[in-house]
Amino acid sequence: MELKDKVAIVTGGASGLGRATTEAFLAKGAKVVIFDLNEAAGNATAGELGANCKFAKVNVSDEASVQAGIAFVLESFGALHIAVNCAGIGSAQKTYGGKGPHSLDGFAKVIGVNLIGTFNVTRLAAEAMAKNTPVNADGERGVIINTASVAAFDGQVGQVAYSASKGGVVGMTLPIARDLAPYGIRINTIAPGIFNTPLMNAAPDAVKNPLIEATQFPKRLGNPSEYGQLACQMVENGFFNGEVVRLDGSIRMAPR
Repeated sequence: MELKDKVAIVTGGASGLGRATTEAFLAKGAKVVIFDLNEAAGNATAGELGANCKFAKVNVSDEASVQAGIAFVLESFGALHIAVNCAGIGSAQKTYGGKGPHSLDGFAKVIGVNLIGTFNVTRLAAEAMAKNTPVNADGERGVIINTASVAAFDGQVGQVAYSASKGGVVGMTLPIARDLAPYGIRINTIAPGIFNTPLMNAAPDAVKNPLIEATQFPKRLGNPSEYGQLACQMVENGFFNGEVVRLDGSIRMAPR
């Protein structure tokens, strides 16, 4: 699918990997609506990136909120061809430790945003995409890209909720590809390693340096633009479907 003149949603698009993807899509001629809860950052980002970028305040884990966001996309740009799910949260708590068992509410919150929120946007975006006129000879109507993490495979101590949520994103990739194949909608998942996002940038060197050392090559944090580049490739390569791709410099996370 060519990105030029296509319409995309990018959740979590006001910062980090989501903003980089938004910028990459816009550079190729797409139109993008950012879904984010941070209203100030979302409006500022859309204002900076021009008329082909708009913002909608959306809670990805809330059905009505996502439905309203998609209605705004259709009203603004007339169609929906691409959805990229970058919105997510983290947590740090052991299954059991000095403070007792893991908070059930805390576990449910991470699952609710990272897994249920991703699925919520995926299913409702697919509904809109299925109504598109095919855009090429393959009968393609849409592309969905979800974000997992290397923690889905190499979860560290205290990452049980986060790893479970991202493992769920990995696990649903192929079934969704099979579900949506009759409608000409593809889906892939990116599992990023350690990227130079604002959150990681704020971490002390004592946290960042061991992660850089564990990265095989190149010895650095990932650039958000590299995530955006892969997202573009997943859209543009029509045979790219049902795959989970680690984008991580060959890092394999240590237990802690």
